[in-house]
Parts: sequence; structure tokens; C-alpha cells
Amino acid sequence: MNTYYKKYIPYIFLLPALVLLAIFFFIPFIDTIILSLKDFSNDIYNPTFAGLSNYSLLLKSKEFYTTLFNTFLFLIMVVPILAIIPLIIAIFINQKIKGITLYKILIYLPVVVSIVVVAIAFKWLYAQEGILNYIISLFGISPIGWLTDTRFAMLSVAFVTIYKGIGYYMMIYLSSLISVPKDLYEAAEVDGASEVKKHLTVTIPHLMPTIALVVTISSISALKVFAEIYVMTKGGPLNSTKTIVYYIYERAFENLDLSMASAASVVLLCIILVFSIINITFFENKRYKL
Repeated sequence: MNTYYKKYIPYIFLLPALVLLAIFFFIPFIDTIILSLKDFSNDIYNPTFAGLSNYSLLLKSKEFYTTLFNTFLFLIMVVPILAIIPLIIAIFINQKIKGITLYKILIYLPVVVSIVVVAIAFKWLYAQEGILNYIISLFGISPIGWLTDTRFAMLSVAFVTIYKGIGYYMMIYLSSLISVPKDLYEAAEVDGASEVKKHLTVTIPHLMPTIALVVTISSISALKVFAEIYVMTKGGPLNSTKTIVYYIYERAFENLDLSMASAASVVLLCIILVFSIINITFFENKRYKL
């Protein structure tokens, strides 16, 4: 084969992926931006050009700021736990314990189950006459509105996300723990370090890039949370669990306000882009730097 054509071979192999990205990302992304610049209020089939007025209305909307607050509150509730608890479990699971494979399967099992199935199951548990309220009633505690009380609704939904994600992030940590040199642990033991100190001085520093990756992935997932909200609360009570993705869904498919939904989608994309840039700039460059 002519050497002139050989340099184009890598691009030929990349072509299918580029086509898929164009169909499922770039074209919808450009179309969303175009929709956000139009006005569908008068005629949904013949929209007029609105410029940046949709973004102006969005930034003046109290409901939008409420959804942003709820989204970041959800992120604060979920991300620290998903960064720490799976790491602790991974450290224990990484030990030579009898029946360790069974423990791994049991912890990872919720990841395999559909989030819709998990959300429906927890909705039954959280019901006014559900198992949780029955258990606390045995201790003389009045039934709690897990999904109907503004004080507990977001916590209840966050717990479902944490339950679903612990096994996934545990496996990420486990794959990194395998690469930790054993001689570092042996050196720490020679210096008289306890089990806790060994992990603080050896394991944690070695896994910092992985911890940063988990924080980034879980943050992006928290910003895009939808299924749990849709199945369990529909954004209620009193919009206390309405996140930005549910706001976009509500605007687009219930109110048929495609322009505002598209504008909110672009804003969400920008927020996620910021998290991705932070990860690439501060963590990924250091991780792969030779």
C-alpha cells in the first residue's frame, strides 16, 4: 500500500465513532441551541426567532433557581458519600477473606438492577404504610412522610442513588487497589504503622487520581439525576425535589415549552462542561503525565 494512503488508515477506523457522535451528540446539541433561540409560545409548529430572550427569562425565573439549588443540594448529599464509603468497602473487600467473591457480588448486585426497579421498590418501602414506617412504629415513633415531607424527600431520594452507586464505585476503587505496590505496605509495617495509618499514608495518596475520577463521575451523574425523581416524587412535595433535568422534562413534555427546556439544557451542559474541564485540567493531566 502506498505510504501516502497509510496515514489515513487511523481516521478510517475512527470514522464509525465520529458518525455515531455526530448523530447522537453533535447534531442534537446544535439543534438544541437553535431551539433555545426560538419562541414556541404562539405556534409550536412555526416558531419565531427570539434571540437570547429565553435565557433572559430563564435567569429571571425563581423556579429555575430553585431547581438549581435542589440539584446542587442533591450533589452535596450524594457525592461525598459515594467518594468515601465505596473506598472503605473496597479496602475491606481487597483483603483475603473467605467468601470474598460472594460479598463482591452482593454489593455489586444493585448496580445491575434497573434504576426504575430500584426506585419503585424504595417507593413501596417509603410508603405511609410501608415497611420503614412499620419498623419505626415498633419503637413508638410516628409514621414519617419519607416522600411527602419536604424535610425528608430529598434525603430519601439521595439514599436510593447512593444505594445504587456504591457497588459501581467500589469496583473502580478495587481495580486501582490492585496496582498499589505491596512493598509500600511492608515498609509501613516495618515502620510500625497501624492498619489505619497504612491506608492513610499509602493507599489514599496512591488512589488520589481515582478518587478525583470518582468525584467527577458521581458529580456529573448527580447533576443529571432524573429517574429517581420521576418515579418517586415527580419533583414534589412543593418542588423540594425538582432538579434541573426534571425541570427540563416538565417544560418540554408537559408544558410543551421547547424553547425554555432547550435553554435549560444548554445551561446544564455548560455546568457539566465546567466539571469536566476541572477534572481534565487538575487531575487527568497529572494522572497520565510521564
